[in-house]
Amino acid sequence: MILQNIKSKKMKNLILPIIVAVVIFSSCGGENTENLADLKKQQADLKTQLAEISTKISKLEGDSNKKFVLIEASAIVPDFFKTYINVQGRVDAEESVSLSSQMPGTIIKINVKAGDEITKGQILAETDARVLYQSISDLQTSAEFVNQLYDKQKALWDQKIGTEIQYLQAKSQKESMEKKLSTLQEQVRMTKIISPIDGTIDAVDIKLGQLTAPGMPAIRVINFNNLKIKADLAESYASKVHKGDDVIIRFPDSNDTIKAKVSYASRSISPLNRTFGVEIDLDDQKEYHPNQIAIININDYVSKKPVISIPVNYVQKDLKGLYYVFVAANNVVEKKNVILGREYNGLTEVTEGLLATDLLITSGYDGLNEGDAVKIKE
Repeated sequence: MILQNIKSKKMKNLILPIIVAVVIFSSCGGENTENLADLKKQQADLKTQLAEISTKISKLEGDSNKKFVLIEASAIVPDFFKTYINVQGRVDAEESVSLSSQMPGTIIKINVKAGDEITKGQILAETDARVLYQSISDLQTSAEFVNQLYDKQKALWDQKIGTEIQYLQAKSQKESMEKKLSTLQEQVRMTKIISPIDGTIDAVDIKLGQLTAPGMPAIRVINFNNLKIKADLAESYASKVHKGDDVIIRFPDSNDTIKAKVSYASRSISPLNRTFGVEIDLDDQKEYHPNQIAIININDYVSKKPVISIPVNYVQKDLKGLYYVFVAANNVVEKKNVILGREYNGLTEVTEGLLATDLLITSGYDGLNEGDAVKIKE
């Protein structure tokens, strides 16, 4: 209403001088015939001005009735476009052993408990070896006699006294006794459960007085200083994944995310499931557990320079199969054809068609046409 009043006042201000001039011309027409030609010329000029003013007023009235579409638009910021290969993996301990007794027997000693830090070669538990120790004691007594007999026979043989057969018999008895003792000592060693690695006791599955045998789980040892993530990827990714590629790892259980690099990518394809293995070393091992699930995102593509990327749902397709987007330029819709590159996670790479200075229409673009008047929400 205010706008109409202002326009009415402007129209009156423009028309009033013209009416006055026409009246003056009419009043003077009969008195001064000498200026008739000049006055007619002035009358023609005034009519021309009146026509121009009427045209401007019509245009103003048309603009005031013109409708604007309310939209949202955002500036475009070029950045490096990256794509990732998503796969599920698991945490694996490179050094993880489940130990058992090598000799059947009764557990008589357990030297560790779960959580203990142990070193390679440490005795973790023992079974009853009293019979073996008694046999060793008996053999040692016999061994002393055999050794003395051998020493004397050797001394005589060195002096060329006695026969060679006597010397060789004494030597054979000595060596046989040594082998028997060595066998018994090895059997005694096998009654002890010894750790082959440095690590942490993860589980103790035996109790004092319990009967055990080879193959029965007794103690599990894990080296948490050497954890890694392993995953199997489809054969189609073999040419895209390499040692040193950036990786983003997410652990769903702990809601933790870390960055790492591919430490190993197998060059061999499994004939059973057509996959190849990938390994990723973990530096902060204490936070993770063997066999824990990990979601792995391996970076397989990075644009050579910063490019424009936009959400896929902003892109439309015309009847000719060409892709386009709408941008706002001076409050007017402008249609821009675009050429798309790769897509990832709801974003698409725009290789041609958009500039960093464009304002991409992000809301309210449904039903828009090129040339429509728009107003951007503040």
